[in-house]
Amino acid sequence: MKLRSLFFLFLIITVFGCTKNKQHPVPYYSFDVNVNLNLPAYTDLQGVGGWAYVSGIGSKGVIVYRQSMQYFVAFDRHSPAEGSFDCETGLVPDEDNFLVLNDPCSNAQFSLYDGSIIGGDTKWGLRGYAVEYGGGQYLRIFNP
Repeated sequence: MKLRSLFFLFLIITVFGCTKNKQHPVPYYSFDVNVNLNLPAYTDLQGVGGWAYVSGIGSKGVIVYRQSMQYFVAFDRHSPAEGSFDCETGLVPDEDNFLVLNDPCSNAQFSLYDGSIIGGDTKWGLRGYAVEYGGGQYLRIFNP
């Protein structure tokens, strides 16, 4: 009986977790890329607190931030805020505080640290992507 209850709970969490992700206003894209941290475009990611754009993946490209020596986060540059879907421009770091991502089309703001909403007309945080780092020169960013 207990096993059956655990299975049912797992099934509910899985179904609702997948549904929530599919309802996010930023389009879903499946990809799997390796980023060479030794390339000049990604040298800022070699130190803690660095960030860089990775183009060609996600909806409007991805921004990657290095939180610690071993941990990175990656978010789509496509803003989930109202009024941003026809906008050509992706999210950009604030000139005074790079940990704040600005949406130039809706004036919404998001945290580069964790993708949460800082301000503006939106009920969604940023679409995040999985990141794996083993301490070498390559960083894997993927969305299964």
